[in-house]
Amino acid sequence: MKKIINDAGNVVPEMVDGLVRSYPQYLRQIPDTEAVMRADEDSMAGKVGIVSGGGSGHEPAHAGFVGKGMLSGAVCGQVFTSPTPDQIYEAIKQADHGKGVFLVVKNYSGDVMNFDMAKDLAEVDDIQTKTIVVDDDIAVEDSLFTQGKRGVAGTVLMHKILGAAADQGASLDDLDQLAQAVLPNIKTIGIALHAATVPEVGKPGFELEDDEIEYGVGIHSEPGYKREKIKPSKEMAEELVAQIDKSLQLDSSKKYAVMVNGMGATPLMEQYIFSHDLLDLLKNKGITPSFMKVGNYMTSLDMAGLSLTVFEIKEDKWLDYLNYPVETIGW
Repeated sequence: MKKIINDAGNVVPEMVDGLVRSYPQYLRQIPDTEAVMRADEDSMAGKVGIVSGGGSGHEPAHAGFVGKGMLSGAVCGQVFTSPTPDQIYEAIKQADHGKGVFLVVKNYSGDVMNFDMAKDLAEVDDIQTKTIVVDDDIAVEDSLFTQGKRGVAGTVLMHKILGAAADQGASLDDLDQLAQAVLPNIKTIGIALHAATVPEVGKPGFELEDDEIEYGVGIHSEPGYKREKIKPSKEMAEELVAQIDKSLQLDSSKKYAVMVNGMGATPLMEQYIFSHDLLDLLKNKGITPSFMKVGNYMTSLDMAGLSLTVFEIKEDKWLDYLNYPVETIGW
């Protein structure tokens, strides 16, 4: 294993310290935690706070989306491990400015349980909270660590939409209704060429032969739905679009946002080649995305691969939220 680290057991504390000290214009760290908050706390007065988080190893998610127009705070767990309830609770307290706090949680058993426990602690303090559990991965049901579908890169679009709405003064109930309306329209599926290596484990989470790829892999190296010999980018794009089409029923009369997300070790060159093929396939269906992002947003350490997220935009306001200006590291 070759990694630019010191002690494998100190990866997360050193990462968070380096992150916050590198970007003090955006972030501050809650003392004695691995939770980060917006540096411009005063601008949150009278607005609902938005808190997310999860295991580390998915950078820039989630701390890279903390800032004006997106998250109020993010809690960094150990690598691929949910943050603890007490740290989530500290972030909730600091994100509350009298209007409550909305929690964005990826659908993994540990995350759901620990955010729920933190929510209970906050409610004892009379802090109003509501939660959306994101389950955008259409590849498999009831995978490792999950009841139901996994929460993956589409979570970032949820951060973006809710953050924009909160910044414009939406109430806690408004955000809850918005999140519930948006969630069924976000669908993601991924592909891996090589698994991630957790520093404290020292070896890849699964083995693929040099000429193999795996469709539907999760962001913690969870199994996908099939393995095949490696194919040209165009054929990979055809497979992912076909799966998305089954779930969303792609239609030229509808509006879509599209995210091509690198999993950590995939060069932007390859992401843009895939995007070239993807856009040709969508064009053949009469679809031109109304919004598109290409890059690393929800990674899996050093996994080689990418994911495709398609979001059906059913209301023009949702597109406005996606285009709303933000001040963060990762967007």
